[in-house]
Amino acid sequence: MTGDLLLGRARELWTELAVTPVEFPSNGANVVVSPGSWLCPPLWTGVVILGGAGIVTAPSVHAAQLMADASRRLSPEKLVDDDRLREVLPVLDVLGPASLFYLDRADFLPAHEGAAVEEVMYDDELVSLLARAGEEDADESGLDTITSPAFVLREGEDVVAAAGYRTWPQSVAHLSVLVAPDCRGRGLARVVASAAVTHALDAGQLPQWRARPHPSKRVAHALGFQELGSQLSVRLGDGADSARR
Repeated sequence: MTGDLLLGRARELWTELAVTPVEFPSNGANVVVSPGSWLCPPLWTGVVILGGAGIVTAPSVHAAQLMADASRRLSPEKLVDDDRLREVLPVLDVLGPASLFYLDRADFLPAHEGAAVEEVMYDDELVSLLARAGEEDADESGLDTITSPAFVLREGEDVVAAAGYRTWPQSVAHLSVLVAPDCRGRGLARVVASAAVTHALDAGQLPQWRARPHPSKRVAHALGFQELGSQLSVRLGDGADSARR
C-alpha cells in the first residue's frame, strides 16, 4: 500500500466517525456541526489532522463558528496544539493531542524475540493487569475495550504484558497495549503488540496506533507504523468574550 492509499484509508475512517458529511480539504481544515460526532466526547469539539489537512466537528453552530475562525488564523498543525488554541479560543478542557499511526503490511517490523506469547480471551487475568497498572494507565491503554483475543506474556502465573485491538469502522484495528509498571523498559510492549498486529493484518484490517506518551510512540515506530497526523478534543466555553485575542 502506498503512502497515499494508507492516508486515504485513515481519512475514510475519521470522516465516517464525524457522522455529519465532511471531507479533508487539500489544505486547511473543514468545520461542521455534528453533535453526534465520534471524534470527541459528547458536547466537545473534535479535531483530526491527517496529511497536513483536517476536519473539525463541533457540537453547536456557535462552537463551529469559533473553530472556523480559529482555522482561518491557525495552520492545521496548530489546531492540535492546545497552547495555541488557548490563545484564540475559550478553552475549558483538553484531551490530547494524540499522534495517529497506521501500518501497511509491507512496512511491518515484527518482533522476533522468541518470547512465549499466548492468545487468550478477555478474563480475570487481564482485569488483574489493569488493576496493577493503575486507573490512569489502564484507561490510556483501552485494553478493557478490545474485541480481539488478547496476546499476553507471563512471568510465573501473572500476566505482565498484554495487547489486542478493537475493530473500528472501515476495517480499522485500533491497538491497545499495556505492560505492568514494574516490567516496563524491557521490550515487552513490542512483543505483545507485534502479535496483535499480526492477527489484525491476517484479518485484513488496517492497524491504527494512537499514542500520547513517548514510550508508546517509540513502540509504534519500532513496529513500522507511520505517523500520519494527530487528534485533539477540546471543551469550549459559552462565549467568544472569554477568548484571548
